[in-house]
Amino acid sequence: MGKSYYKSPVGILEIVCENDTVTSLKLVEKAPKSNSENKSIETQLDEYFSGKRTGFDIKLKPKGTEFQKLVWSELQKIPFGKTKSYSEIAQIIGHPNTQRAVGSACNKNPIMIIIPCHRVISKSGNLGGFAYGNLIKQKLLNIEIKGVIS
Repeated sequence: MGKSYYKSPVGILEIVCENDTVTSLKLVEKAPKSNSENKSIETQLDEYFSGKRTGFDIKLKPKGTEFQKLVWSELQKIPFGKTKSYSEIAQIIGHPNTQRAVGSACNKNPIMIIIPCHRVISKSGNLGGFAYGNLIKQKLLNIEIKGVIS
């Protein structure tokens, strides 16, 4: 298992891989001094944050319940720069009226950005919630929708 750290416009991202497969991508407070590299992933993140990449070519293996994996799989189908509501995701996966459970699965997403839980908003158009706070969620959406980091 390899762990590396990537300085992004939204903070330091910890990348955890097992055999070239990402199992975790999350924001952390600080990176330790020693740092292995995951060049392919870091290159794709560079391209994403600079607006040159709209999708990722990275093997993923998120750990979670079957329901969470079902939600995370559906999130990966949301196009770059687009959003869907929690209730829309619940309908699509065949579990209507489970928008809160969908929100919980988004909150537990172990691979942020690549599994784009930031693209899920409330039915009213409000941001809803985000594990790392709505400021980070808005920044990620701005990168995708406006092509800017604010």
